[in-house]
This record gives sequence, structure tokens and C-alpha cells, in this order.
Amino acid sequence: MSSNIATDEERISWFPVPNEDQLPENLQGLFKKLKQKIGFVPNVFRVYSYRPERLSTWFSHFKQLHEPTDNLNAAEREMIAVAVSMTNGCLYCLVAHGAALREALGDPIKADRITIDYKRAGLDARMEAVLDFAVKLTIAPDECLEEDIVHLKNTGLTQEEVWDVIEIAAMYNFTNRMASATGMLPNREYHALCR
Repeated sequence: MSSNIATDEERISWFPVPNEDQLPENLQGLFKKLKQKIGFVPNVFRVYSYRPERLSTWFSHFKQLHEPTDNLNAAEREMIAVAVSMTNGCLYCLVAHGAALREALGDPIKADRITIDYKRAGLDARMEAVLDFAVKLTIAPDECLEEDIVHLKNTGLTQEEVWDVIEIAAMYNFTNRMASATGMLPNREYHALCR
């Protein structure tokens, strides 16, 4: 194994994971901030650092999509992430965003129920419609219709928030596929967060 590759006990990717000191300064700074804020660097950042220039772009997009709005709060955005990730069977995102949903909701039982089976989690009609659409976009994108957009707007979302729903679902389809195709494992820390 080359000297610029991390040698953790647990292999977190089928691809080489660069040591932090081999990364550009901006990413070293990001990793330092993550450690200060949450106590560890999420493995998605470590794995994506294989192509550091793309990690920065991905993270910028991720941050924008998780900015709460009046009718689509932080927890609801995480619900989209877990609904798509459950549909795709993405281990990494289910564990990581399941933890984020537990934190955002402040209710670990409800968060776990939403993560595993949102249909039986007691969600309101608006949020169930949002997640139904995110799942439809995941499994049958060719069946998406303008009526789906109208329906979401009729639940109280603005047109911009409907766009956010689409972007979040699309981004997690991308991220799920990247995590699955690279053999990405979630950080052990996620399993115990907000329980």
C-alpha cells in the first residue's frame, strides 16, 4: 500500500483513501472543522477525497440542499434522504442520515420508523406525498408527471421547495450509487448518535 493512503483498521472503501495531510489545504480545513463540530470526519468525505476537486463541489451542493425553508425544514429534508436511501438499500446513507434525522427530529423512535418504513411512521399527508414522490423519482423516473409537481404544490410547498425535493432526491440517488459502488462503510460513531 502506498504511503499516501490511510491505513485504518476497518477498510471504508474499495478505493484508496488519501491521508488528510495529502489533501489540499481547503479540505484539510474542512476536515478540521468537522472534527471540531461533530467529533469525526464522515467517511463520505474521506472516500470522496479520492477526487478532492469533486469533493468540494459535491459538499457545496449538499450544504445548499439542506438549508431549511418555511415549508421544508431540516428534518423533512433528511426524511427525503432516508426514503431514497432505503429504496436504494444504501447502507452508508441509511446509517448516516438516520442519525441526522434522529438529531433533527429529537425523537429517535420516530426517526428510526421513518428511516425503515415511512408509510407506517405516522407522517402527515404532506410529508407522505413528498416521500412518495422522492421514491417514485428513484424507482420510476420515467413515470414522473407534471401532476406530481402540482400535487406537491397543493400540499403547501412553494415551487422552489418542490424543486428542492427533486434536487434532494436526485442528489441522494447519486450519493447512494457512489456509496454502494465504492463499498463505503458508515462511521461507527453514527450508530450511537442521538439514541
